Amino acid sequence: MLTAPALPLIAAGHSWAQTSASKPERSEVTLAVGGRTAIYYLPLTIAEQLGYFKDEGLHVELQDHASDSLALQSMIKGFANVTAGSYEHVVDLRARGFNCLAFVFTGRAPQQVFGVSTRTFAQFKEPAQLKGRRVGTTDTDSATHWFAKYLLARAGMQPGDVEYVSVGNSTAAAMAIRDGRIDAIANIDPVISLLEFRGEIRVLWDTRSLRGTHDLYGGPMGSGCLYASQDFVVRYPQTVQALTNAVVRALKWLQTAGPSDIVKAVPESFMYGDRAVYLAALGKAREALSPDGLVSEDCVETTHRVMAKYMSTRSMVRPPSPAATFNNEFARRAKRRFQA
Repeated sequence: MLTAPALPLIAAGHSWAQTSASKPERSEVTLAVGGRTAIYYLPLTIAEQLGYFKDEGLHVELQDHASDSLALQSMIKGFANVTAGSYEHVVDLRARGFNCLAFVFTGRAPQQVFGVSTRTFAQFKEPAQLKGRRVGTTDTDSATHWFAKYLLARAGMQPGDVEYVSVGNSTAAAMAIRDGRIDAIANIDPVISLLEFRGEIRVLWDTRSLRGTHDLYGGPMGSGCLYASQDFVVRYPQTVQALTNAVVRALKWLQTAGPSDIVKAVPESFMYGDRAVYLAALGKAREALSPDGLVSEDCVETTHRVMAKYMSTRSMVRPPSPAATFNNEFARRAKRRFQA
């Protein structure tokens, strides 16, 4: 059994508003996000729009970036306190000597999709046809980049067989397919659904469902989470708890929210001009959202196993210990508080 590192915590109050005994040490928090219009980050949007961060005594600046890899760089350089992104990054950072810790999970499946352009490949039959082609990912060393490399290696291709192009995860990524600047794409919703519903891509691999994720990785795979340096988590435990409370409350809200609730809560600009496609994309990804902010031991172990393949190509300061990359205690407290 994996045991996450023990950290000092103060019991949360029973009311949804933050009590004086559990007031966060910091009222201002900068949270770097790798493309906040993505459904991958929807729990943060809900927490912000419905005032859940404010209820916890926090003013949270959601610092937007084109990819999760750029978001983590912002935290490492001291421009953000916390990052929202893939758990894979926490594992990778630990291996490179950065002591980071995931403390609440927004997803339980990666939500990543790989598709090929129907314009380029009218008669697509096998991955080998991608040799010499351009594959769009959100950024270099992003979760979608690792996802694409993992898939193509699994299909027997070599790293240099394709050219990777950074396209972000907004409408610019969709335009890259439409303009013929890339021939395949590894990305997340709503970008993928915009292309899929208009017949512009053919989906080859899909991890928006638990089954699709298990079939690809042989178990549950790490997904979206909030993480910070271990120093930040230890120094500001009530701030971390407040962030976790807001996120878990948002996750609970999403479990029962209907289409009209979503349309009212999510900014219109996040839907890229097509509410129907956005809601359909959310329908596909809904089971990939975490119900309670917790991560399973199986998920942790699968993620470390998969990441070991990427780490073999870069210098490691130390092998990352699974138990040192996450802590479930904050989410457990929030789950009890909100009965998530």
